[in-house]
Amino acid sequence: MEASEILIEKLKAFEGFRRDAYRDAAGVLTIGYGHTGRDIREGDRITPYWGEQLLLIDLRGAEAGVRRLRVARTQGQFDALVSLAFNIGIGRLTRSTLLKVIRSGGSKSQITKEFKRWVYGGGRRLPGLVKRREWEAKRFFE
Repeated sequence: MEASEILIEKLKAFEGFRRDAYRDAAGVLTIGYGHTGRDIREGDRITPYWGEQLLLIDLRGAEAGVRRLRVARTQGQFDALVSLAFNIGIGRLTRSTLLKVIRSGGSKSQITKEFKRWVYGGGRRLPGLVKRREWEAKRFFE
């Protein structure tokens, strides 16, 4: 499976495009559509084209990580988990209670509750993450 166009467009909307490097809510240097990494420096600037290219590269890593988990049975499940992994990192998803609940056949309400726990950035509850987790939980069951 690969990320759907639905997911790619949602990621663009959730992340928003930022031409100039900035510090996100957790203080991480970020650019484009949520790209982080050692290749970013204060003062960096990119075009929308390169922002999208970085998004697609980063997305491939999240896709590969979710594939290795072997839990996504539908496109909706795959998209939801890739979105979460893109945002929090595959390592955190791998160690999450959410993954344990999915693997144990948890109910819709249990899985939804676990998605909704991931709404904090920099120690604060962020409205953008609340919306994102609501979408991910809904997408998981589509």
